[in-house]
Amino acid sequence: MITVIIPTLNEEEHIAYVVNFANSQPNVTEVIVVDDKSQDETARIALENGARVITSTKLGKGVSMKEGIQCASNDIVAFLDGDIEPYPFYTIKLLTDPIISGEADFVKASFSRNAGRVTELVAKPLLSIFFPDLSKFNQPLSGMIAGRRDMLDKIDFSDDYGVDIGILIDMYLMNARVREVEIGYIENKSKPWHALGKMSREVSQAIIKKAAGSNNPHFNFEELGALNEIRSQLEYALSSNMRGLEKLIIFDMDNTLLRGRFIDKCAEKFGFKNELMELRITESEPYMLTKRVATFLKGHSFAELIDVADSIPIVEGTREVIAELKSRGYLIGIISDSYDFVTNHIKTKLGMDFSLANELEFSKSICTGEVRIPSFMVSSSNSICKHSLCKTNAMLSLLERYKIKRENTIAVGDSVGDLCMIKEAGLGIAFCSKDELVNHYADIVLSDSDFSPLLNIAK
Repeated sequence: MITVIIPTLNEEEHIAYVVNFANSQPNVTEVIVVDDKSQDETARIALENGARVITSTKLGKGVSMKEGIQCASNDIVAFLDGDIEPYPFYTIKLLTDPIISGEADFVKASFSRNAGRVTELVAKPLLSIFFPDLSKFNQPLSGMIAGRRDMLDKIDFSDDYGVDIGILIDMYLMNARVREVEIGYIENKSKPWHALGKMSREVSQAIIKKAAGSNNPHFNFEELGALNEIRSQLEYALSSNMRGLEKLIIFDMDNTLLRGRFIDKCAEKFGFKNELMELRITESEPYMLTKRVATFLKGHSFAELIDVADSIPIVEGTREVIAELKSRGYLIGIISDSYDFVTNHIKTKLGMDFSLANELEFSKSICTGEVRIPSFMVSSSNSICKHSLCKTNAMLSLLERYKIKRENTIAVGDSVGDLCMIKEAGLGIAFCSKDELVNHYADIVLSDSDFSPLLNIAK
């Protein structure tokens, strides 16, 4: 009998199909969805469609896979991705039959679609150097696998994009009988450009780490030196040619450029801290929350509010970093869910090019408590996320205005309000973020309050 394990994170669109597909297959007696604390309805939908749902103890696919194995009641387990629809009908049978018949211990799926860019440019070349026996696999990064539970349970699962290649290498090092099977055609979404850098880095690290720790005869200074020389020459060629590109860097303001949050500082100074906290708990709709928060500022003068903004320290050295990035050809500015009179003030202080934010209304320099949410923040047919208000909409409007490609965009932020922008920009950077999801999805995490590392990133 077979247990099917489906690690998921925000897959409400496809999870019902995947669960029902797994339950419909011969010999499958258990379907486990390991939910990575999804923010959508993934867990509820999976449960309603007959899956056993467990919540992962830690963010990361590897942890979800390991905990799924620990909860499985069958000796054979198969893993499916939660974002594929449809699966070829015989997917699970093809993955598990060689194990049931005793011909293999571990089976990895290959499918009719061109191998991904990270597979061709990173995984296969590194495997050919350090694990040449594994270079025969067409799709070594495929996440659709099956194996004997007792063997999978011995593996140390990585938490990042290196998990799938790591499992394949560990099985090989354990002398498992490994097979790749063709399961048919799959409409599998390619990773967006912004994810490729992080994926390439983590896959490379997994392969090299496994090679270094396995007494691998192919792991030596000569091979590493050759790799380092190739990398340095490639970086030089790329940085030389990137100078001519149209490029954009977007910063969040609150708790990113500023070492604090404007509305929170206003709440402390003007005495509405408790009311603000209560409103954040009771009002979940973004449009209404924005409107109601603005009412707390009614009656305060423009000068008073600017004084609050000036009381919040800017991250040290930011102006110098921005000046250098502008000299490299970057267009730089702010997208914030705060107010435009503050973002414009900070933009001017730092010598930035633009700022986009909500428009707080004043009459004779006194705040009316009214706010206008600009159309560039609002969802439209061109939106790339499902939120009614989102910074990605403002980002898209900038890209259209300046004719810049999304893959040439860097987004820097710290909170869940920046999450979509960080995910969808060409390069997403989490800056001093305390949010687990933001750090998980970011291509780069900067933990210190210092923007100077951007100078090594944005060539």
